[in-house]
Amino acid sequence: MTSELDKTNVDSAIVREDLRGIRPEPTYGGVLSFARRRYTKTLAGADVAICGIPFDTATTNRPGARMGPRGIRAASTILAWERPYGMQHDPFEELAVVDYGDLHFDFGYPADAPAQIEAQASDIIDQDVTLLSLGGDHFISYPLLRAHANKHGKPLSLVHFDAHSDSWAEDCKRIDHGTMFFHAAKEGIVDPASSVQIGIRTTNPDTHGFNILDAPWVHDNGVAAVVASTRDWLADRPVYLTFDIDCLDPAFAPGTGTPVCGGLSTHQAISILRGLEGINVVGMDVVEVAPAYDSAEITSLAGAHIAMEMLNLRASRAAAGR
Repeated sequence: MTSELDKTNVDSAIVREDLRGIRPEPTYGGVLSFARRRYTKTLAGADVAICGIPFDTATTNRPGARMGPRGIRAASTILAWERPYGMQHDPFEELAVVDYGDLHFDFGYPADAPAQIEAQASDIIDQDVTLLSLGGDHFISYPLLRAHANKHGKPLSLVHFDAHSDSWAEDCKRIDHGTMFFHAAKEGIVDPASSVQIGIRTTNPDTHGFNILDAPWVHDNGVAAVVASTRDWLADRPVYLTFDIDCLDPAFAPGTGTPVCGGLSTHQAISILRGLEGINVVGMDVVEVAPAYDSAEITSLAGAHIAMEMLNLRASRAAAGR
C-alpha cells in the first residue's frame, strides 16, 4: 500500500511546498529541477530564481549549449542532499530558492530573442528576486545585463570568468557571443575600470579598459592574489557575475563549444568564488555548457557546482544581513 511518505519522497520539484531546506531524493530518478528546488512561476516568498535560457544561435564554433540548462539540472541532483563541503552557510537554508523553469523565445525568430530574454528577466528581478541563469551560449549575458542595469542602476561591475574576452569591437550590433561585453561597456551598462576578466587565454588587442587576470597570471600568482585584486576593483559596487565554463581547462570541462587549453581547474575556480564571499552580487549566470561534447557529465557537474558557489555568494551576504 502506498503511503503519503512514498509520494512526497520523490519528485520534490513538483510536490514540495517549502522553499527552504533540503530533501533527500534518489539522484537517479524524479522530476528534474536545479538541486530539487520547487518548480514554480510564482515568486512570492522567493529570494532567488534559477532559470534556463536554452539559446545557442550566437555561437561561433560548436553549437549545443541550448542543452546546457537540462544538463546542469541533471548533474545538480548529486548536490541536492547536503550542503557542499566547506561552505560556511547552507544556501538552501539561508535563501528561498526556486527553479523558474526556462525562459521562452521563438527559435524561428532569433533576432527577437534578446528583447524577449531581457523582458522576461526584468519580470523576475523587478519582483526583488535574484536571478541565476543557466545558458545557453554567452550572448545571453547581454540582455541579462541590460535587465539588471535597469533594476540596479548603471553601470554595473562585471566579474567575468572565461577563456575569451568576448569584447571584440564591431561597428554593427550582431547577435554574437564574442562581442557583447564590448557593447555593454560602450553603452555604459558595465564599468570596465571596476570589472575583471579572469582566465582569459585568447588574444584580443584591445582590453577596452577591463582589468584582466589571464590564465597564466592566475597560475603564476595563485588564488589569493586573484581574490585580493578582484575585491579591490569591486569594493561594494553592484556586481553581475558570469561564468563561461570554458574558463576551465578542457580536462575539467570538455563539453563546451569553444574549448581552449591552459585554463583553470575546478579547484581554482571554486576557491576564487569562495574567496569572494560578501561581494554585492545582484545577478549571475553559468553559460556555454554543451552536454553533447561532454564526458561522464563532468562539464555539467562543473556547471552545477559553479552555480552552487554563486548561490553561496548570495547566501553569505544574506547571512550577514546585507
